[in-house]
Amino acid sequence: MVTKTEETELSQLENQVENGGGGVWEYLCVVRKLKVRRSELVLKHGLSILNDPGKRSALGPDEWTLYEQVAIAAMDCQSLAVAQNCIKVLQKKFPESKRVGKLEALLLEAKGMWEEAEKAYSILLEDNPLDQVIHKRKVAMAKAQGKPSLAIEHLNKYLEVFMADHDAWRELAEIYVSLQMYKQAAFCYEELILSQPTLPLYHLAYAEVLYTIGGHENLIAARKYYASTIDLTGGKSTRALFGLCLCGSAIAQLSKGRNKEDKDMAAPELQSLAATALEKEYKQKAPAKLNLLSSALRSLKL
Repeated sequence: MVTKTEETELSQLENQVENGGGGVWEYLCVVRKLKVRRSELVLKHGLSILNDPGKRSALGPDEWTLYEQVAIAAMDCQSLAVAQNCIKVLQKKFPESKRVGKLEALLLEAKGMWEEAEKAYSILLEDNPLDQVIHKRKVAMAKAQGKPSLAIEHLNKYLEVFMADHDAWRELAEIYVSLQMYKQAAFCYEELILSQPTLPLYHLAYAEVLYTIGGHENLIAARKYYASTIDLTGGKSTRALFGLCLCGSAIAQLSKGRNKEDKDMAAPELQSLAATALEKEYKQKAPAKLNLLSSALRSLKL
């Protein structure tokens, strides 16, 4: 994650470079170090160095790193001819390089040559079955082709080996949600909460999946995780406050006609506190919409 200090440094360098103040190479190095995407600027300023024989030779061994950086930026910008030229230079310099092989596969992918890219990635995986980047590229290709089931298959195989990859679990959960496979998505969020219990984002996402599945037990659990989200954010999650109100209304509806113990599970005081907190927040930040909020809360009988 890029810190505020690093972001400020990057912005200053960006302005300097764009205004002709020099520091192009330094800027490209910072972009690479922070692993941020500034593809158009990298392509523009990277080519300004590569097309100048004097500047290019002054880089020494870093020349090849720049060719790689510009090739990736060019693919991002759909300047595929530029990317191909950069990759050809790298192929000539490093004919047996697996790193260059990845760039070749990326170029096939950028051209929409899915079968050829799949074969190239499979060959690379034979040499290094634990290459996480290639596994993730296969997932990305499946999504790009509109094949979510194949993406799920690739992610499940990947997670059998790399079980601690939070981003992969989250990606899998989001694909499941997009396919309305909510129970499978809930399992993914459970894994994420177990590994990162203090991250409110996962508590909130899990609560929303449970609320969507519905049923008395799931609604009680959803309310619990909406409440933990509010606790972890210091009461600053508007979405979780709304979730508490919705859960309270739904539980109250399902508790009609049940015994007293089940009715007590509705915990109306909790929903009342959430509604009060929402009204206070809207009064401070969006007073023009306060009447709309009050009307919505009344419709939930809060």
